[in-house]
Amino acid sequence: MIWTRRNWTTLAALSGLLAVGFGAFAAHGIADPQAKDWLKTGSTYEMAHALATLACSALVAGGVGRARHAAAFFLGGSLLFSGSLYAMALGAPRLMGAVTPVGGLLFLVGWGVLAWAARQIR
Repeated sequence: MIWTRRNWTTLAALSGLLAVGFGAFAAHGIADPQAKDWLKTGSTYEMAHALATLACSALVAGGVGRARHAAAFFLGGSLLFSGSLYAMALGAPRLMGAVTPVGGLLFLVGWGVLAWAARQIR
């Protein structure tokens, strides 16, 4: 896959779609309180970072090319952080929880990279 603004935007939109779907499932489709909490947390963080990825795409369009690097960290973080929480909520072993902090670290790196990219704004 070539990493273009179109692809970043498509992946951000799909991430937002997943966030809404898992959030709705948490609200209406699952009874276990722990699973519900994991789904809510995962969907909240995934939505925030889907929107951040869209912002990165807009910044790249505005000439801030470095922002594309932050988008990669945001989407990778969503995959690991939210994905591991979704997996546990759906019955995966709790060992999956060891992946969650790695996703959180990717989120942090993404925000740091975005701050670095912002220095490119004229």
